[in-house]
Amino acid sequence: MPSKRTPHPMFVERSTPDERLWRKQRLALAFRIFGRLGFDEGVAGHITARDPEHDDHFWVNPFGMSFKQITADDLILVNHAGEVVEGSWPVNQAAFAIHSGIHAARPDVVAAAHSHSKFGRAWSTLGETLSPITQDSCIFYDDHVLFDDYTGVVNDPEEGKRIAHALGEKKAAILRNHGILTVGQSIEETVFWYVTMERTCEVELLARAAGTPQPIGDEVARQTYDNVGGHLAGWFSGQPLFDWIAEQEPDAYGDAAPVS
Repeated sequence: MPSKRTPHPMFVERSTPDERLWRKQRLALAFRIFGRLGFDEGVAGHITARDPEHDDHFWVNPFGMSFKQITADDLILVNHAGEVVEGSWPVNQAAFAIHSGIHAARPDVVAAAHSHSKFGRAWSTLGETLSPITQDSCIFYDDHVLFDDYTGVVNDPEEGKRIAHALGEKKAAILRNHGILTVGQSIEETVFWYVTMERTCEVELLARAAGTPQPIGDEVARQTYDNVGGHLAGWFSGQPLFDWIAEQEPDAYGDAAPVS
């Protein structure tokens, strides 16, 4: 049974093989979380984790495999030329186009997540950023962008570069008419940002349907962001999700024992 709490990556020194396996196992758990929460939509969606040794390589889900079935052994390693370096499945071309651009532009980013979840898609059609109308909304206060340029399925790496440029140093992006995307310095942080952004989209849609939401003032929104929007807060907030899924679906670890 895996540990109920895992130390923050910045406080842990592992050998490169152990760190690689750690990231793969956490990434597999991330896909199981997305599957359980209904964030899968056919073959769309992808989460990546940068390889700890090769900065221009990332681990990603095999194209066409259900999030609900992915294990650490199934993940494929892709380089920034779009070549599958390790693994026997093909890569989702959109995953390569989007994530290679982000990982190349943001050396601080360990993980990135994008899928076609319901409320993120609905919100993306409005062509707006989220408003600070709740405490949780403040997680994204002045820390997300609108990519206002949908041109169809993302198959061109140049499109990924443009998304990365629009994202800048922020933690999240709303891709107009497409969905949402989050990044982070840990897999847990990235997944939590995605989950809570999806729910934030849902809450604001509900609030707008009910009436006129009253936003939180800028000063209070900024103070709230400082408490709940940082890297460590995102990592810690993601822990319950990973604890739960590790207990519910331990087969996600694959053949190797969980790395501590």
